[in-house]
Parts: sequence; structure tokens; C-alpha cells
Amino acid sequence: MKNNRIVVDTNVFISALLIKKSIPFQVVNIAFKLGKILYSDATYAELQQVLFRRKFDKYLTIEERNIFLFKLANDSPSIEIQEEIQACRDVKDDKFLELAVNGNADVIVTGDADLLVLNPFRKIEIITPEMFVSRFDEK
Repeated sequence: MKNNRIVVDTNVFISALLIKKSIPFQVVNIAFKLGKILYSDATYAELQQVLFRRKFDKYLTIEERNIFLFKLANDSPSIEIQEEIQACRDVKDDKFLELAVNGNADVIVTGDADLLVLNPFRKIEIITPEMFVSRFDEK
């Protein structure tokens, strides 16, 4: 899996940051170690917007959030969206399909049923965080 291209849903990132040692936390660590996490302007903007909600102030400092966003932007390829996609029953999730297709992703990791129901999407596997960890964790 060393060169796999991975799309991680916003909710997986948020859970990873909030709950250390959780399955989503393991997903992000494994993905950074063994592959490339892809992002687009739209997925990055959503992550940034959600991450800076006031309800997370008691769990994460501004510095912790900025460090994570900086790491993601520095260690991950930014994908330009050439082909727009309208396939998900929740249109807000189409940006993850666009990212996966335009970035030639191997897998999308999500807990979102609106995305999971589309597995596979154009030969791109859509799996839960639990499935990702059980498959790729090198314990």
C-alpha cells in the first residue's frame, strides 16, 4: 500500500483529532505513513470550516488545528477538480467522489452511509475506517 492514494472524509479527520487512539486516529496515521492522503480546495475548505467550529474549542486548541491543517497541506497532494460529479444522494458528499476520481484514488475512507452505499464507485473502493484499519494496519 506504500503508494496508495487515499481520500479521507471530513468526519474521519474530525474524529481522529478529537479522540486519540480511536479507529479514525489510526486511519489518519496509517494513511500518512503508507500512502498519500488527497485533498481538494473543496474538501480542505470543509475540513477547515468544521474544525474551527466553536463547539470544538474545549477539545482542540487553535494551534493544534492549524498544525494539523498545515501538515495535511504540506504532506498531501492537492488535486485540481477537472471533472465534476453528481452521483451521491447527499450532494455535499459529491466533492469526495470528485476528489477520488480526479486524483486517481485507490480508496475513500468514510463512515457516511451516503458514500458507502456507492461502493465501489468507478472502481474506487469506499470503505469504513474499521475496514481500512483491519486491512492496512501493520501492527
